[in-house]
Amino acid sequence: MATISDVAKKAGLSRATVSRVINEHPYVTEKKKQLVKQAMRELQYVPNSSAQKLRTQRTETIAVYVPRLTNPFFSHVVEKMEEVAAKQGFQLLLCQTRYNKQQELNYLRILRGKQIDGLILTSMENPWSEVEPYLAQGPIVLCNEYDYDATVPMVHLDQIKGGYIGTKHLIEKGHRSIVYCSSEPGKSRVSTDRQRGYIQAMNEAGIAIRPEWICTDQFTIEGGKRLFYQINQQTDRPTAVFTGSDEVAAGLIHEARKNGLRVPEDLAVIGFDDQPLAELIGLTTVKQPSQQLGETAMHLMFDMIRQKNRKSAKRIELEFELIIRRST
Repeated sequence: MATISDVAKKAGLSRATVSRVINEHPYVTEKKKQLVKQAMRELQYVPNSSAQKLRTQRTETIAVYVPRLTNPFFSHVVEKMEEVAAKQGFQLLLCQTRYNKQQELNYLRILRGKQIDGLILTSMENPWSEVEPYLAQGPIVLCNEYDYDATVPMVHLDQIKGGYIGTKHLIEKGHRSIVYCSSEPGKSRVSTDRQRGYIQAMNEAGIAIRPEWICTDQFTIEGGKRLFYQINQQTDRPTAVFTGSDEVAAGLIHEARKNGLRVPEDLAVIGFDDQPLAELIGLTTVKQPSQQLGETAMHLMFDMIRQKNRKSAKRIELEFELIIRRST
């Protein structure tokens, strides 16, 4: 088995130079880098990854917190993150919080234990004041989630705008009784801002909002089915529903048709995210660029790891797109 000394001899360079190339130290000429890499290929030399990690004090692992692994939106975000990370020789550690505050704090301890090089939060159940102390242990990036008090990089969308776009579309279709159902915990920043967008559009149209038109905490297809019966039991059944998830919208449409309602003639439905199932069922939805979110978040993380700058507060805001299909 080839050793680092063999590589040095083959390349005609010192062991120290070979070591600097392997560990990506600066101030090594491109010519020497190529000589070392060529020698490594010819000798089939593979560096000891454990020793490299000890020298660089890196684990080459980034933790990503997601509330639900089964949610296709987060799956697409994470898939793109993994693609970008793999190109840099990093791997992901996925942590499912299930929207649980204590679970989130439990996972944060792995950052303190130096088991990861950085942390990306796609949701945040605790206030920033609870998360901020962990910043001293390693870089943190917010993706999808956002908190303007946080002094870390974040990539997200203006959820007020997202709620407004979806609601305004239904109003322009002639609807006056519109239910809004969130797919996030009722007090999350994403949920409250999206609801603010709904309220803004309704107020602009001069539509008084009934308390029963605000529904919360439905995340799944089964939740969408339950939502249908909740709506259908109302004395004056609303004519349109704006859900915070394509999954919820799919469950709602399935149950509405099962009970003899026509979509959109009897009940118009709009979703959120533009998951693959949205196109399959002809669902109008507010599209979030999930892959762009994941890619941008990972690039922000690598910027922090390389620069060792944990005080960056760079904010990148992406845009929504209304995708109109036959459900409205």
